[in-house]
Formats: sequence, C-alpha cells, structure tokens
Amino acid sequence: LGIEVDNKGDRGMERLRIAVIGLGWFGEIHCDAISAIPSFELVALCTRTESRLEELGKKYGVSQLYTDYHELLTNPDIDAVSIVTMWDQHTEPAVAALEAGKHVFLEKPMAHTVKDCQQICDAAKRADGYLMIGHICRFNPRYASAKEQIASGAIGKVLPLSSSRNIPAAWTPEILNKIGPIVGDAIHDTDLMLWFTGARIVSAYAQTVDLRGLKHPDIGQTMYRFDNGATATLETVWCMPEKTPFDIDERMSIIGSDGFVHVQDTFPNVGFCTKDGFRSPDTTYWPQIHGVTAGALRDELAYFANCCRTDTPPSIITPEESMAALEATLAAEESAATGKIVHL
Repeated sequence: LGIEVDNKGDRGMERLRIAVIGLGWFGEIHCDAISAIPSFELVALCTRTESRLEELGKKYGVSQLYTDYHELLTNPDIDAVSIVTMWDQHTEPAVAALEAGKHVFLEKPMAHTVKDCQQICDAAKRADGYLMIGHICRFNPRYASAKEQIASGAIGKVLPLSSSRNIPAAWTPEILNKIGPIVGDAIHDTDLMLWFTGARIVSAYAQTVDLRGLKHPDIGQTMYRFDNGATATLETVWCMPEKTPFDIDERMSIIGSDGFVHVQDTFPNVGFCTKDGFRSPDTTYWPQIHGVTAGALRDELAYFANCCRTDTPPSIITPEESMAALEATLAAEESAATGKIVHL
C-alpha cells in the first residue's frame, strides 16, 4: 500500500503539519492515530466547543486552537487538514481548505448529497493540494488481500456478494440521531463491493427496522444490482444485544465463477474472559498496541501523508469512487423510505 510508518526512506522531507477539524469521539481517535505517525506533526485543532478544544489541546500538547476553521485555514504553517465533522458539515470546510491550498483528508461519508460530493470533487480538481476520502476498510489487510485475489482473476467472474456489519446497541443511540445504518455503515461494504467488482451499481432496494424510535432506524438491509450482472446483499444492524461480547461482527463473501473469497474480521480473533465477562475488542481499525494507536486508520493516514510529502496523487481511493458509494447508499435509503426499487 506504500504505507510509511517510520522515518526510513524519508528522502530528507520535513514532517507534514496537520490540523484536525472536528473533535468528537472520532476526531479524537484521528488525533491519536496522527500522533503515532512520524511523518505527521499535529499542530492545530478546531472545534466550536471551547471546553473540548482546551481539553484536547492539553492532551496532545497543541497550542494553536481554533473555534473557526476559516481562521485556521489562513495559517500558512498548516500543510494539511483532517476533517472529522458530521457528514452534513463536510462540504464547506473541505472546499475552503482545498481553496486555501491545503491537503485534505475527509472522513466518509464524503458529504450528505451527491451534489455536495460533486462540489468537493470540482474543488479538488482546481486545487494545488490533494484530497483523500477516509474509506478505512480499503486499508484493512483482509480486504486488501481480497482485492488482490479478485483483481488477479483467481475467482473468475464475480457473481453474488454479501456482507454483515453489525455493532452493539450501546454504541449507537447518539449516532442514530445523526445518521442511519445504511449511509453510516453499509457505505463501507458498498465501497468495497464497487472496488472489488470494478462495476457500477444500477439499482438499489432496501428495507429498515426501527427498534428504539430514534431519528433513524436501527437496522438496514440492502440489495444492489451491478451493471456487470453481479448482485449484492448487505446487512447492517446497529442494535446487537447489550451483552454482545465484541465491538463489531464484520463479514463479507464474494463468490465467483471459479472460486470465492470470505473475509471475517470479528469475534473471536482475540478474546478476554475476566470477572466482568467475555469480550473481544477491535484488533484491526484503531487498536492500542504498546500504548500507541495502530491499525488500519493509522495506515490510511500514513498513506495520505506519504502521498502529500512525495507529491503523489492518492490512488487507493479517489473522490469519484467515494461519491459513487454515497450515491448508492442514498438510493438505498430512498428505497427504504418509498418501498420501491431505485434506479441509479
């Protein structure tokens, strides 16, 4: 993947000075991952909540603190920004950062409408800096291996694909008041399926189940048809029972004419049984190893840093590919709302 996780092969280049815009729970995880990458220097933080800004400024030893991202973007000492605001607040800071000449790492979903995605893509084409959208699963080594096998022709023509991405209910009450499980999580598997097939999604059908009466339903089930004839089913459950002993139940099967690929990144790849019960924590995406954040998020951000520092356009994920995944999941949500198949 061309991931740089130490100073070897540095080519004498300076560290990339980066700011994080948006300091919710995942913004803080971004700060942890950035702090673990030698080629990054975390130099500034931005959020509208002053108490949170002060708290994380102290935690990371960052003195340049902003409540307005416009002011942050005027700072010539900042090379790049990581935008981790809510998905419906991505467009303006992303476009502004690109217009300010910064490199931009933008968390998925890229934006909350296809029109806004296109606006960001257009700004990236005009910009001097690079834009990369954070589709972390492409940096999960199991999915990366699956991509290599499929691209080599090892399983022949891809026919059906299926996925599960289910998480405990305790994680999701706050999230479900902001985004639903299809756009919030099935977008990962949608993007992977587009990546694996190299095809385009032409229709979506979905249904949802509301358990807790929150703004968005707890469960999403989606079906896609691709323009190459492949089909897919995606299950996303955001209300696994309270005593579920793992952080995520994540699986995908890709069946081809000559073989198949099965990915399982779930309980119990490691398990801990204590007086409090049994649990199986994340070992893939942002685990703490020897007190440092490791995993796919760190690898993803390190790849972005390396691309920016070596003047190499990011190619593992493009903005247009991210836009295609959002378009498909929005179509699935429209289908769930109307009960009809939506053609893209």
